[in-house]
Amino acid sequence: METPDLARMREEYAREGLDEAASGDDPLALLGRWLNEAIDAGLHEPNAMALATATTDGRPSVRIVLLKGLDDRGLTFFTGYESRKGVELEVNPRAAAVMLWHPLQRQVRVEGRVTRIDEAESDAYFLSRPRGSQVGAVASPQSRTIPNREVLERRVAEVERVFEGQEVVRPPVWGGYRIALDSVEFWQGRQSRLHDRLRYLRQGDGWRRDRLAP
Repeated sequence: METPDLARMREEYAREGLDEAASGDDPLALLGRWLNEAIDAGLHEPNAMALATATTDGRPSVRIVLLKGLDDRGLTFFTGYESRKGVELEVNPRAAAVMLWHPLQRQVRVEGRVTRIDEAESDAYFLSRPRGSQVGAVASPQSRTIPNREVLERRVAEVERVFEGQEVVRPPVWGGYRIALDSVEFWQGRQSRLHDRLRYLRQGDGWRRDRLAP
């Protein structure tokens, strides 16, 4: 296999910058604006984010999840509580996440403490999902080893049989998490790799904004 010359792969960033006046004092407002602009630009799954968790001894893992809620309490996503991320969050309830909108030459990094959302919120979101996704959440022992695909498909068929003609009930091992906004960094690509980086750190009821060198 011919190895690509990754060292020579370069793209010049040449969009508008991000200054302190445009960013404002509220990172949640800026994040909402950037997310809306990514949606308006027609980007594929603009709510996708890389979520990093770690074990108590510092062994990290990362995967892509979908952002499903954004408010002053933080970022909300859904998964199985017994998945790898769920197990790691149980013993080390802190996470970092990155949202990348490459066509807009932007990324946002978030760090904070993670808590489970209440059951009523999880129930409401579960009911809004397509039925196939509901069935899959019940049937799949997320992150567990299974012998083959057929085992999973048999579990799906059994769940469909059990809930035939009725609503699928959210399993108690599946629900939402919320990442509190302790640190939020906005990255805007600029020419010659002199990117704009503005970081907001939570301080009491407000925020401290710093410019970081690229």
